[in-house]
Amino acid sequence: MLIIQKIPENMFEFQQYLGFLAFLTILTIGFWLMIFLITAIIPYWVFGGVREFLQEKKAKREAEQAE
Repeated sequence: MLIIQKIPENMFEFQQYLGFLAFLTILTIGFWLMIFLITAIIPYWVFGGVREFLQEKKAKREAEQAE
């Protein structure tokens, strides 16, 4: 005897996916934030620090020559 069961149309409800979608959203935001930090903020910070260091070094050298 063969019993055929009808597959329900709404086998999964949307609420089951909310946690997974929240996880993917947070993961994606974190990924793009890291890309932004690595490509824009950190180089800006490093080159600004080097520039300021060189300016201070130049100002110190000029102050010593003026004496």
